[in-house]
Amino acid sequence: MFKDYIRYLKEKEDELEKLCRRCGACCGAEDDPCIHLKKDTSGKYYCDIYPHRFGEQVTVSGEKFRCVPIRDILHTRWKGDYKCAYKNNFSQWIKKK
Repeated sequence: MFKDYIRYLKEKEDELEKLCRRCGACCGAEDDPCIHLKKDTSGKYYCDIYPHRFGEQVTVSGEKFRCVPIRDILHTRWKGDYKCAYKNNFSQWIKKK
């Protein structure tokens, strides 16, 4: 039963990850990006330390910040947040509860 729960959580995580458009806005692409934010050949953004991203990080200009799960900032505003698929779907998730 525990293995089923772990599998369920992994499936949900994968489902949510697929929503991301890789716009980079939540990581500062529109302003002062995290030093770990990179752009691939197709123009999409990615984090070069993604599995280890949470915690204190630094922007290109040297500003320290705390990287947190996207769910922790969906209720806030940031430059370019209108591009964020998570933010755009946030109200739909609330209605499902």
